[in-house]
Amino acid sequence: MPSYGLTKRGTRFFFLAVILCFVLPGILYHREAVRNYFTDHLPPLYEDYRGREQKLEHYKEYETRKDVKYLWSANHAHSSGWGNVMQDYVMNGLLAHSTGRSFVFDDYIWNPDGSLFTDYNGHLIPSRIPLTALLSGKYNIVDLRVYAPLTPIVLGVMVGGQMPPGDTTPRAVSKTFFNKVCPNPTLLQVGDVNDDRMRFDEDVPASYIFEKWLEKFKSIEDPCVEIESGNNAIFEYWIFGHKRMLSIWEYLKNSPVATHWEWSPLIHDAYKRNRRIFVPNARSSLFEGLTGLATAENYTNPIPGLLALHVRRGDFQDHCIHLGKWSSNWNAFNMFPEFSDKFDRPTDGGWGETSEKNMQMYMQRCFPTIEQIVQKVTQVRVESEKPLTHIYIMTNGATAWVQELKGALESSGNWDQIKSSRDLDITWEQKFVVQALDMFVAQRSEVLIGNGWSSLTSNVVMLRMARGLLPDSNRFW
Repeated sequence: MPSYGLTKRGTRFFFLAVILCFVLPGILYHREAVRNYFTDHLPPLYEDYRGREQKLEHYKEYETRKDVKYLWSANHAHSSGWGNVMQDYVMNGLLAHSTGRSFVFDDYIWNPDGSLFTDYNGHLIPSRIPLTALLSGKYNIVDLRVYAPLTPIVLGVMVGGQMPPGDTTPRAVSKTFFNKVCPNPTLLQVGDVNDDRMRFDEDVPASYIFEKWLEKFKSIEDPCVEIESGNNAIFEYWIFGHKRMLSIWEYLKNSPVATHWEWSPLIHDAYKRNRRIFVPNARSSLFEGLTGLATAENYTNPIPGLLALHVRRGDFQDHCIHLGKWSSNWNAFNMFPEFSDKFDRPTDGGWGETSEKNMQMYMQRCFPTIEQIVQKVTQVRVESEKPLTHIYIMTNGATAWVQELKGALESSGNWDQIKSSRDLDITWEQKFVVQALDMFVAQRSEVLIGNGWSSLTSNVVMLRMARGLLPDSNRFW
């Protein structure tokens, strides 16, 4: 009688195959942690992303064309948080697009000294991160680096993607490509256009500065234009903290810089890994990326019922005190006139001094206590046009403090779920760009309660307004 049993060798192979079926997906899922373990815990360098930036599909065509014009702002912001750098990139991208020039993009640079890593508060961070690790386009894959050979890439307009139909503006290119095709560009100094009145007079709208630069760029025949490094930004940081910046909205609101702003596949992957944090009871499978069964989701739609909170802690306390002493106003894109939450800047303080009453007001709006946070959340939930069912807290607060806040929020109402940045499961590469994940989620929340002085909140609000979300879905402490 024939035997259909496995031989000892066959049995061993069978069990080995079963083990690999369970272990291999886990290794792939945590591949960055594995890589980090074997590289002495050094931060990632994102070489794959930088390499792809130098091989974009339109480069060969642009090398032979003489009609493509470029704008390279070598003075772009660096050594700052992503919120401030993003503001600068948005304005440089808007100037390039409005003058029919290709936007030249560079890394997100924390330290421009040529080093690979920088010590930040006792921790190593990458000195430079390729912009495509933060920005890109719409993807349906879990990990671009693994699946890129099998998947067509669609990039966002800020990093080389196609312009919307009917828009003939040249696509963006990397700084390396610009240096190749423009070895001798026309060099500009910001002081050639920006005088002291434009810089410091609060009655001069940002749109006036913008229009002066449009005139300047359009007067230059050379296709290669570079604003030299070492110059001040065209739109300096204090302009973003004044209502004069709101005048730029007429140019920005319909520009693909705002309407087609897209986050990278690395950020989309981080969202998928943590979808259950943002969407209660969401199905999350280790095998989704391997089987192609990832949950379909329109990333342009709001996440139903989600209330996002931006709660800055840590060293922001000292910053809020500084803001109070100087009677600083909110970031401009947090001050749209149609918003219900407004800030009346006190006029009896400034220049390093203010009253105790003013300072208490600044701290409540800038660095609220747990009790004040709960009170505001309760108010916003009652006033919201859409039902709010769960909370995601974007915060750099200490874990113990965040747990205390979550407990207080849970006691205040019947929430389906309350999660925070501290609950995220992220890869080693995602760790250093995780602020973009928070922005992606906040951009899609049903309602956002943000910090009026925060550039991160301001950028999210700008993107939400460009996507046509209700003004009153943007609230502030």
